[in-house]
This record gives sequence, structure tokens and C-alpha cells, in this order.
Amino acid sequence: MWAVTSPAPQTSPSDVQTRVNLADVTPPIALGPLDGRYRGAVAPLVDHLSEAALNRARIHVEVEWLVTLCNGPSTNEGTAPGAVVPGAPTLTDAEIAYLRRIPATFGADEIAELAAIERETVHDVKAVEYFIKRRIAAAPEALGETSLPAASELVHFACTSEDINNLSYALMVQGGVRDVWLPAATALTDQLADMAREHAAVPMLSRTHGQPATPTTMGKELAVLAHRLRRQLRRVEGAEYLGKLNGATGTYGAHVVAVPGADWPAVSKAFVEHLGLVWNPLTTQIESHDWQAEVYADVARFNRILHNLATDVWTYISLGFFTQIPVAGATGSSTMPHKVNPIRFENAEANLEISCSLLDTLSATLVTSRLQRDLTDSTTQRNIGPAFGHSLLAIDNVRRGLKALNVNAALMADDLDHNWEVLGEPVQSAMRAASVAGVEGMENPYERLKELTRGQRVDAARMREFVAGLGLPDDVAARLADLTPASYTGVAARLVEDYLA
Repeated sequence: MWAVTSPAPQTSPSDVQTRVNLADVTPPIALGPLDGRYRGAVAPLVDHLSEAALNRARIHVEVEWLVTLCNGPSTNEGTAPGAVVPGAPTLTDAEIAYLRRIPATFGADEIAELAAIERETVHDVKAVEYFIKRRIAAAPEALGETSLPAASELVHFACTSEDINNLSYALMVQGGVRDVWLPAATALTDQLADMAREHAAVPMLSRTHGQPATPTTMGKELAVLAHRLRRQLRRVEGAEYLGKLNGATGTYGAHVVAVPGADWPAVSKAFVEHLGLVWNPLTTQIESHDWQAEVYADVARFNRILHNLATDVWTYISLGFFTQIPVAGATGSSTMPHKVNPIRFENAEANLEISCSLLDTLSATLVTSRLQRDLTDSTTQRNIGPAFGHSLLAIDNVRRGLKALNVNAALMADDLDHNWEVLGEPVQSAMRAASVAGVEGMENPYERLKELTRGQRVDAARMREFVAGLGLPDDVAARLADLTPASYTGVAARLVEDYLA
């Protein structure tokens, strides 16, 4: 046994370097991959599901509520019945335009200003209220003679924070889904459907339980997944985004005491619908979030079907049914130069699993709130963006992965030609039909084909010899004699054309 003793390194205090604290580096380094490595794929969600987007949505809701209180609820005819709060000034078109520019121009400087206000208030929604009041106070300079300052105390009138937050989140999720996630998911599904149609008639040996089974076509198998994904997209497209504005415990208590003459449920309904949302008439302090759980469950189900696609395509690549188009300059392995790894589909798998975990947690957590209100939903909802971000990243990876695939029809044909035993199914089925038609000698068809094929290879000559000796009617015998594993695909190609429109 040899023992090697290394001398201790000689260092002096001046040799020891202080490690850079990455938390102090500017601009700030992202903690998570979505805002770092994968920023490019998920950046469009920032406009809808970020903290800044939340504050912009809050400002938008507060401004629209102020306009409603002064000028009355908007109606389908576009006319306003007058102020909800007696004595409130009727705002001019110029004043309304000025107010609506506050959320429209909410950018870097405004984000910083609002953050500074929140450091004082230690309350995010109150900071929004004060931010808007600052803009109203500056209105005379911008508009000249104006009645806006007189409306200042109607900002956040009779509202609890959740009145603003629930509407803001509904608008954010609605925008993120409709403007970003759905278009990406739809484009992926359309791309998959195009591949299914392109390869609708390309025969392939299917594998049930991983074992050779009834032949199919590559296009039909892709069509199944496209059809499943499209069904989930229809559910997401039909989602309802609910909202409420009814005070601290959903009773309009402060509203009625302050202005007893108003029909507050009617005002609330008109306001929520004016925002493009569905009114929820019965809530506690919070909107119940059931609609969120429904949307997230549907998106998670889409994710899981997409995960199934990723694992199937990965397996087809491993079988050689798909070949991958190498990317110039790319490295598949740091040591094995021949490798072209299916990294797009592996990346998608992982991100879909993370997305589903977050979406499942959101769905399970948000539907429960102790008594009239607890704050578990506040921090939970701040993870809506990452939940959709990981899904969007996976969609991007699958799209790029599919684009880099070629179908290896020759290898699939060879695979089929080495598995003639799969024709045991149609042969025994033809024997059963012949037996019902009164043809003699068709006894025990399943058992006879099982004896011929189970657990052993059968080549073309052996299968045709067996069929020829059965004594089937001439037309049936001729049909089976012409049958090959590659032609035994039923109406697979037609299914793609008929049901993937």
C-alpha cells in the first residue's frame, strides 16, 4: 500500500481573493432559468403575468372604476346614465383619456416610482392608489382647467384590495392565455397536424406494451395526439374569466352606507362586464378562484398530452423511425462526437412536469380560503407566470424538435418486413368470418394462429403457406395472399384526412 503525502500549499493573506457575491452584480442576475437562460422563449408572458403587469392591471382597474363612479357604468349602447356617487364630477373625454394613459404609459420609471411608494406603505394596492392620486394631482398642469382633483377621493372608493386584485389577475391570465399561450399551443398543434397529414400513409409497426402489434401509419399516430391536444385547446378557448367588486366581505356594506341610492350589484355587474370578464355575484372577500382552477387544470391536461407526444417521439427516435437533422456547429456529447441527442423533447418533458406541478398546486390551493379570507392566494398567484412559462418553454422546444425530424420510411418498412407474425390477427379474423358463413375446416382459428405465431418469427413464405392450406374461399385466400405487414394498416390514412380537418 503506497501512501502519498502532498505538502500543504503555502499561501499568504494577500493570496486569498474575496469571492464575488453574484447577488451584488448589476444588472441583477436572474435566480430562475425562465428569466435567465430561457428568457427569449418566455419573454412575451412578461407583458401579462409579471409583477409589473400585475401593477399595471391594478392601475387599469382603479382608473376604470373611477370613471364608472363619475360617469356611470358603461352600457352596450355606449351611453352613461350619470354619476354613481352623487356630486362626483362628470369627466370629459380628455380627462378620461388622461386617466387611461396612466396604465398605458406604465414603464420603467413608473415601476420604480411605484416600488418607492410601496416601500413606504408596505402595501402594494395602497401604493397603487397613491400612485394614481399623484397623477391626478398633476392633471391641472397637463390638462389646464380640470375637475379631476375633485374626483381624487373616489380612487379605490369602497374597495377592498381583493376587489382590485381579483379583476387584475383575471385580466392578466386572460391576456396571457389568449395572446401568448394559446397562439403558441395552437401553432404547435397545427404543426403536428401538418406532419400527420404529410405522413398519413407511411406504414409503421405499432408497439403495444412495447411489443410488435397491428401495423399503423406514422401520420395516424401523430393525428391521435394532435386530435387530443386540439380538444384541450377548445376547452381553454372556452374558459370563463370571473371577477367581482363587492367590498370587504362581498356584501356591498360600505357601498350601501356611503351611497344608499345606488343599485350596487347592477353597478358591479356592469363594471366587471365592461372589463371583458364574467361577473361573479356571490363571493366572500375574495373571488373564489374556481375559474382559475378550471383553466389551470385544462392547461395541465394539455401539458400531459404534450408530454406523451414528447416521450413517444423520443422513443421513435431511439427506434430510428425518426432521424434528427444535425444543427451546424452543435455538439451532441462532450465525448461522443457521433451523438445527435433528442434534447428538445427531453427539455420539454422536464418543463412540462414542472409546469404541471405548479398548475396542480395553483388549482388545489386557490379554491380554498379560510372563512371569508386568508392570504394564501396572494403569494400563490405570483407563481402563475412561472407555471405558464415552463409550459410555453416546452411548447417552443417541441416545435423546434419536430421541425428537425425526418421520417425514416425505409427503416420502418424493414421493421414491418421482419414481423410477418402480426398478420396472425387478420388471418384468424378472416377464418372466424368464414366459419360464420358456413365454410368447413375453420375450427379454433385463434388457437391455430397462436400456435403458429406466438413468441416466434414467421416470414412471408411461412405465413402464405399457412394461409394457402386453410381452405378459405378463393376471394378471401387471394385477399390474404396479397396482404403484407406494410399494407395491413386498415383505414389509418383515411382517419387522418377525415377527422383531422
